[in-house]
This record gives sequence, C-alpha cells and structure tokens, in this order.
Amino acid sequence: MAWIYLVTAGVLEVVWAFAMKQSAGFTRLWPTAIMAVSMAGSVGFLALAMRTLPLGTAYTIWTGIGAVGAFLVGIAVLGEQASASRILAAGLIGSGLVLMKLSSPG
Repeated sequence: MAWIYLVTAGVLEVVWAFAMKQSAGFTRLWPTAIMAVSMAGSVGFLALAMRTLPLGTAYTIWTGIGAVGAFLVGIAVLGEQASASRILAAGLIGSGLVLMKLSSPG
C-alpha cells in the first residue's frame, strides 16, 4: 500500500506543478486552488508512504516522479523543448527511480 501512496503523491506533485504554472503567479483563482489542494494531498500521501518506506527511498522517488512527470507534461501539454539531452537527463532520473525501487524494502 505504501507504494500506491507514494505514486499517488508523485502524480499529485505533477498536478500541483502544472497548476502553479497555469496560475500565472497566483493571479488565477482555480489553478491556484487546484495547486493548493494537490500540494496538500501530495504531502499527505507522502507522509502515509513514509510510515513504511525509508525516508531516502520515499523522498527520492516522490521528487523523481514529480520531476520526470513535470518534464513530460511540459513537453506534451505546454510545448516545451524536447532535446536529446533533456530526454537523456529524464531517462537517467527514471533509471535511478527504478534502481531505488529495486533496492528498497517493501
């Protein structure tokens, strides 16, 4: 169950990052509200995951899901640059997440 909480926390991190971008510096109400709710949910699910998972594992995977997810949303939704070096960097982060999962208990 801890891994489900952790993945949920990571997905919510992507949601709040995207909503923050859409809020235009907190000047738009609904994106700002979505950001606040998803941010609280992300941290809440991270806390639930940390009941079982080690700090280093949980935090690393949470931030990694957020980083790679935000990168992918940036490319797919916002039309951001998808250069070979940026894709390689995201792939290396993803590889690190897989290795962290494989080397962690739970």
